[in-house]
Amino acid sequence: MSTPTPDGEALARLLTQVAKGDERAFEELYRRTSARLFGVCLRMLRDRGEAEEALQDAWTSAWRRATSFDAGKASAMTWLSTLARNKAIDRLRQRREQPLDDPAMLDLLVDEEPTPAADAQHSQDYRRLRDCLDQLEPRQRRSVREAFFSGATYNELAVRCQVPLGTMKSWIRRSLLQLRTCLDA
Repeated sequence: MSTPTPDGEALARLLTQVAKGDERAFEELYRRTSARLFGVCLRMLRDRGEAEEALQDAWTSAWRRATSFDAGKASAMTWLSTLARNKAIDRLRQRREQPLDDPAMLDLLVDEEPTPAADAQHSQDYRRLRDCLDQLEPRQRRSVREAFFSGATYNELAVRCQVPLGTMKSWIRRSLLQLRTCLDA
């Protein structure tokens, strides 16, 4: 695991205080991270209202589940981002009857106005993740992106890539391990 930054340590301390029911710590945690978390939701849902709802659900979960945060397993920002991502995926799956845009087009989306999503994309963490993703084989990279940015299931990905389900699961698992190694370096 990489060395925690001073800001990352501060976020972990705030999250630990939230676990003890500290409302002021929750307010400060929200102030420091909500823009980036909103960017995660907006990038996935591409609808401001839906992203706001997903973010609210994520913050509700963060308040209730703060005791499950373990700084030894993930940074506070990673833990919060995972909550936000999972809430966005829940919303994507709820509206599955509406066809999603072509997941391959996600990289081509352009937002003309500066938003929290645009700010998050320019962060150092995003650049590191993008560089690590670029080291994956193209089919595996595309599968990981579709799984995490559009909420596609293993079955859907296997069908799209015309590979057996077990192969898709292996691709995703190996890709995530490779990403972890790259990000920890």
